[in-house]
Amino acid sequence: MMIRHESANQNRAKVTMRLIGFLTLLLVSLPIAPATGKAEDQITFGIDWRAEAEYGGYYQAVANGIYAKHGLSVSIREGGPQVNHMQLLMAGRLDFNLGGGRAIEFVQQKLPYVAIAAIFQKDPAVLIAHPGQGNDSFAALKGKPIEIAPDARQSWWRFLAAKYGYTDAQTRLYTFNMGPFLADKKLIQQGYLGSEPFVIKEKGGIDPVVLLVADGGYKGYGNIITASRKMIEERPDVVRRFVDASVEGWYSYLYQDPEPANRLIKAANPEMSDALLAYGRKMMNQHGIVDSGDALALGIGAMTKARWNEFYRGMVAAGVYPDGIDVDRAYVTEFVNHKTGIEIKK
Repeated sequence: MMIRHESANQNRAKVTMRLIGFLTLLLVSLPIAPATGKAEDQITFGIDWRAEAEYGGYYQAVANGIYAKHGLSVSIREGGPQVNHMQLLMAGRLDFNLGGGRAIEFVQQKLPYVAIAAIFQKDPAVLIAHPGQGNDSFAALKGKPIEIAPDARQSWWRFLAAKYGYTDAQTRLYTFNMGPFLADKKLIQQGYLGSEPFVIKEKGGIDPVVLLVADGGYKGYGNIITASRKMIEERPDVVRRFVDASVEGWYSYLYQDPEPANRLIKAANPEMSDALLAYGRKMMNQHGIVDSGDALALGIGAMTKARWNEFYRGMVAAGVYPDGIDVDRAYVTEFVNHKTGIEIKK
C-alpha cells in the first residue's frame, strides 16, 4: 500500500486557508461598531437622595437614550442620609456628583472641585405649617418651633434666621419622620416642595401652608452638578457631552412624556408612586424650579457670575461664609449658557 505524502508547501497552504476561514467567521460574528467608531464613555454619576421626580431629567436621559446619543453610558448612583457621595467623588469612584451646593466651601478649603451646571434655578426646600395657625408667612414663624435637619442648619436656615430674626432656640431636630408634625398643629417642619406636602395631605388629610425658601429671598442654586478640575482639564469633551445630555434630559422630562424616566425611578425606588411623581413634576413646572430666571434665556443649567455673587454676599451677611473668598473659583460656566436643548420645549 502506498501512502501519499503532501509537500510542506501544500501543508502550509492548507493551514493558511483554514486560518483565513476562521478569522473571516470571527469577524462576521463580532458586533458592528457605531458609525463613529467610538465606544461609549462609561460615566458614574451620584445623586444626593433616593430616586424621585427631582432627578427625573437624568433618568430621562438614560431611558430615552439621550446619554447614549452623546456617546455616554451613564450609571446613576442614589444617595441618602448614609451615603457620602462627596467622598466617593474625591476617591475617584464618581465622575460627577450633585454636590455643587458646597462649591464655595471647595474654594475655602482649597479642594479641586467646581460647580459645572445648576439644574435648579430655585432651591426647592420649603417650610411647612398647619393651616389656620397664623403661620402663613416667613415673618410669622419667628419664635415658633421648627424642625430643621443638620445640613439645612448650615445653609438656608442661617440665611432665613438672619433675615427674619429666627434663633436656634426655636429649632427641633428634623428626622424625616412626619409623625410629630401631624400630631402637633403648632409645629413647623422643613421639607421638599415635591415630596412632604404631598405626603402630609395624603396621610394626614391636611392641606398645609407651604413656604418656598427661594421665595423668602434665598438665592442659592440647587441640583448643582460637580466635577473635579482634573476631569475638566483632561476630559472636557466628556464633561460637555454629559452636561448637554443631562440638560436635554431635563427638557424632555419637563415638557415631553415623563413616563420613561418614571419607570426607571420606580424601579430604583419602589416607594415612588405615579401620583407622587406627577406631583413632583407639576411642582417643578408650576414654581419654575428648573426653568426660570436666567435659564429662560440661557437654557436649563444656567449659571451667572452675578447670581453666584449675589448668593455669596447674602450668605456673608448671614454669617455663613467669611468675607474675602474668591467665589468665581467655585464654578465654571463654559459648559452651560448655550441654550442647549431649549428647542425641545417649543
